Parts: sequence; structure tokens; C-alpha cells
Amino acid sequence: MRHALAVIAVLAATPALADTDVSALIRDRGLAGAEIELAAIADPTASDRFGLGGVRFLRGIERALQTRYQTGLSPALGVVGVPLLRLPIPDNPAPAPFDPATVTTLFTAALADMEGAVAALDGIDSEVAVRIDTADIWFDIDLNGTRGVGEDMASVVSLGLGTQLPTITVQFDTADAVWLRAYAHLLAGVSETALAFDPTQAIGKVHAATDAMEAINAEAGAPFGTGMHHEIGPYVDYAAIVLNAVQVRPDPTRLAAARDHLLATVQDNRRFWTEVARETDNDAEWIPNKRQQSATGLVFPPDTGTLWLAVLDDAEAVLTGRALIPYWRLAGDAGIDLSAIIADPPVMDLIGLAQGGDLLPYVRHGRVMDGNALTMFSAMIGGDAGLFMVMLN
Repeated sequence: MRHALAVIAVLAATPALADTDVSALIRDRGLAGAEIELAAIADPTASDRFGLGGVRFLRGIERALQTRYQTGLSPALGVVGVPLLRLPIPDNPAPAPFDPATVTTLFTAALADMEGAVAALDGIDSEVAVRIDTADIWFDIDLNGTRGVGEDMASVVSLGLGTQLPTITVQFDTADAVWLRAYAHLLAGVSETALAFDPTQAIGKVHAATDAMEAINAEAGAPFGTGMHHEIGPYVDYAAIVLNAVQVRPDPTRLAAARDHLLATVQDNRRFWTEVARETDNDAEWIPNKRQQSATGLVFPPDTGTLWLAVLDDAEAVLTGRALIPYWRLAGDAGIDLSAIIADPPVMDLIGLAQGGDLLPYVRHGRVMDGNALTMFSAMIGGDAGLFMVMLN
């Protein structure tokens, strides 16, 4: 869970502006107010655009938390393991009536926010110099317009850690604009993938069944059901939703859009590591080059960029079909072509996929991914490999 939650600490380090104090702006007006003010700048500088992209990025996170809070999508979501759903937030004591379309609504809004962030960051062609104190970042989870207990960034992240995180000041620069755009593409890809499966029907089916059984319990004078229902029921329901949702034929248009966003993530990472290598300063860096130190306190080994780009090269090769996914029943140079699945996806029948029959149309001969790059990266980083993957996107 520490690695899953670390993503919000990463995301919360939004850039501040050289001309506009975005750190104070978010502190005083919240992310919604900051977005309005930054978007209204008539002739934005590179730092203005960087700030707007960062605020829109964080607004996507905030909106997802707000949607979950409003509809009671707080408990047990860690079992799903999907970004924007897995971060623990306080339960809403009086949520709105549940709507099965809530998750689809959440990812639709997140996709728009991430694409808005990309639009603001595209075309930055001059120097960016921004500074932010992460203590100023807060999420208006309960939508009351004021900063409440547990809504500051450190508290949101600490909900799953049991310890308060320190705040840091980070100096963001031109290379970090590309890093942020890569992250926006990544979460846009996640959103497109979720929308490709559109879990609305699966959610409605599971909740209808649960509501019916709770009505039976109420008739029997036991409105809270059994102890097991109370303790593990939400986890079972979320697992059932996931299993039901994936057993459909996903929308190929959405899958193709997700692939394009993920490929853009790889391309922006390459540009980021090229640009960050040129930096000569060493001032509160976010992700450092070999001559710098990170303001986060994390130590980045000298070969971090080289090995991470090798991992992303493998991911790009799989997404484009230049490398194949290994499968437990296939030997030699045979594997699964993910690009063929994206182009013409099958019905995701779990039994057929596990046994292999439904994957036969996508079997190809070629280079099968060996995972050596990821193994080397993980060995270099050690126990914090997951955290570094979250930071590097």
C-alpha cells in the first residue's frame, strides 16, 4: 500500500509559477479556484502553462476523490488496485444514492482533466522555473470549499501509512514539464482502458444482488446481516465487479486510444531524460541527473535513467507488437501479440484466456519479452523499486 499511496505524493508536487505564486494560490483558493485563475491568463508564459497543466492534473485526482466521497466509493477499493480508485479516503456518513455509472463518470472526467493537462503542457518551448511547498497542496474531498482536517496532501497520503509525511519544497524546471505531461498521458491511458470495459452493467448487477440479500436480512430482523457479510462483503462485491466487468469485449477504439497515450508516455520519458541530463544546477530537484540530488531525499543511482528507459523500450515493443507476451503454454519464439488484441479484442472470457483457446488467434512467432530490463532495474533500486516506478512513470 505504501507504493500505491506514494503516487499521490508524486502527483501533489505540482509546479509553482515564476510570475504567479501557484503554491499560495492553491493554498488560498483550492485547486478549482487556481485552475480558473490560471486559465484566465491572456498571454501565458511557459511557467504559466506549466502551472495550469499541474493544477489540471491535480484537479483530476481531486475530482476522482470527490466523486468517490459523494457516492460512498471509499471502503475496500484498495482491492481493485486501479489508479484513482485505490487511495483510501474517509467514508462519507451520508452518501448520495448509488449510481452504477459512477465509475464510468469518474474516469470520463479524469480523462478530460488529463487531456486538459496535456493541452496546457504541449508546446512549452522556453525556460520554466517554478517552486512549490507541498504543504500548500490540499484536496477538497468533501466539496465544502474549505480546507478541512485530513484534506491536506500529507494527511491524504498518510491515511494508509500510519505516519505523517514530511513536506518538501521542490524547484521544477523545463524538463519536469515533460515528466508531468508523461504522467498525464499515463493516467489518460488508464482512464481509456477503464472506459473500454465500461463497468456500469457489472456494478449494477452486483449491487442489485447485494441489495436484494440485505432486504432479505432486514425481513428476518437482521438488517446488518452476518458478521462475515459486514467484514468482507464490500471486498467480495468489488472483486465480483472487476470479474464481471472484464468478461466483455472491450471497445477497440478506447483500447487504441489507451495505447496511444501509453506510447506518448514512453516518448515523453525519452525526452525528459535527454533534457534533464543537460541541467547544470542542483537546486531542490525533483528527479535528478547524475550530478544532482533530489529534494525528496531519495537517492537515484547513476544508471536510473538508462535502465528505466530500457524498461519503457520493452513496454513500447509490446504495445506495438514488436515483442510478444510470454504465455505459460507456449515455448520457443511463440507468444501473444498485444497489438493484435488491441486492434480486434476478443470477449475476455477468463476461462478461455486462462486455458488459452481464446488467445490462439493472437499467437505469433518473434521476439518474446524476457523481462530482463525490469529485473535489472529492480535489482538496482532494491526494495524501493515500486516507489521509483511510481515516481518515474
